[in-house]
Amino acid sequence: MFIVGEIEGTNEHLTPALECIIMSSISRRRMLQGVLAGAAVVSSPQIAWPLSDPPIQRKGRIQQSVCRWCYPKILLDDLCAYAAHIGLKGVDLLHPEEFEIPRRYGLICTMGYAGGGVIAHGLNRIENHAQIEAAFRQNIPLAAKGGVPNVITFSGNRDGMSDEEGARNTVIGLNRVKKIAEDNNVTICMELLNSKVNHKDYMCDHTAWGVGVMQEVNSPHVKLLYDIYHMQIMEGDLIDTIQSSIPWLGHFHTGGVPGRHELNDMQEVQWDGVMRGIAATNFHGYVAHEFLPTGDPYASLLQAVNRCDV
Repeated sequence: MFIVGEIEGTNEHLTPALECIIMSSISRRRMLQGVLAGAAVVSSPQIAWPLSDPPIQRKGRIQQSVCRWCYPKILLDDLCAYAAHIGLKGVDLLHPEEFEIPRRYGLICTMGYAGGGVIAHGLNRIENHAQIEAAFRQNIPLAAKGGVPNVITFSGNRDGMSDEEGARNTVIGLNRVKKIAEDNNVTICMELLNSKVNHKDYMCDHTAWGVGVMQEVNSPHVKLLYDIYHMQIMEGDLIDTIQSSIPWLGHFHTGGVPGRHELNDMQEVQWDGVMRGIAATNFHGYVAHEFLPTGDPYASLLQAVNRCDV
């Protein structure tokens, strides 16, 4: 079974069945009330911004997005409308049936689920490759059709396997599916996660391991998802690592350290400096905010976007 979402406060991905349970009380079919009127107020909790106000214009050096799973109590349509209003480019981590929704608001899904395994069971096991390939053959064309530039995948846990064997197996798996991505102009991104706090035993937990795999696969459509939160916990040295590894990085996630909460002055990453480091590489992909708000979710997101607009 492939895990396809994440649940608030845990960083653990959800099964499709659990996703269905959670979303059953949040109808994705209900459109934002008053959009056509042009002056209504978003109906999700704790926000009051008139849609008649002009959208916020951003500097454009960093193309920002937002991860959908961090806002389970907000309708996807509402999140998209607000994201467009505050100058974001898209919404991250949507399922195939949701790929087209951001387009209603002039956005895209910047990273999609396409059946690329689960955190604990991924590409480092040969026995997982056939199922991942079958899912990618079905869903990567859907991503291409929906204008989704990236899909996510995982290395899997070590579970006693050496990093060397895991790297060889992961290279085999990515070589098996890379032509699907290349033919559809979609990039497969393998996520870097920390094994110290959140994902014990996860194999792709250091940039050097991930870059080594990318170099062996050597495809412009297979890259790393560099999660800044996770790599601050594992390695630090963010700017130098990002800049030296940028040819192999396809996407970024944010999140305050410690706790994966707001990008504020209560945590240890200097976000404007990291964003300037990314911008200096002429990176043209997306930086998606993946943090769990502790207060007003809309205000927290706006704060993060302002901080990263360098």
